[in-house]
Amino acid sequence: MPPTIRPIQPADNAVIAKIIRDTLTEFGANHPGTVYYDPTTDTLFELFQQEKSVYNIAEIDGKIVGGGGIFPTAGLPADTCELVKMYLLPEARGTGLGTQLINRCLEQAAANGFSKVYLETMNELKAALKVYERLGFSYLSGPMGNSGHFGCPLWMMKELEARS
Repeated sequence: MPPTIRPIQPADNAVIAKIIRDTLTEFGANHPGTVYYDPTTDTLFELFQQEKSVYNIAEIDGKIVGGGGIFPTAGLPADTCELVKMYLLPEARGTGLGTQLINRCLEQAAANGFSKVYLETMNELKAALKVYERLGFSYLSGPMGNSGHFGCPLWMMKELEARS
């Protein structure tokens, strides 16, 4: 059965919060100033009820293996959203599911009227950095917006192709 990507549901909150925190711990990236300590990590369904935000859950054989979304982070230009909380369990990495999830987020960003997608990340997440680079994200010299994630020292941006 191929992996599925679906919208987050209230019952997913605890499972996806654990995946996010376990992944950050696995890579030694569970620092202050990251989503590890962000209280909204426990209530993602509620957080993503905000207009123009979307959070996707990735499943393999009915088991939640990760997720990722887009969010109109405060302080970003009106044409820019942030790729957020993009995490996969080890069993889902290297399968192409992460790329599928990011591409779904990019499509959703364009559908919601955004022309740019920003992200914040960390040096510890080396495999993710390679995926972002391959998908056309470029490094920025400093942060944008007011995510509050001062523990993320890398910032990237991708311009979306204009929709016809």
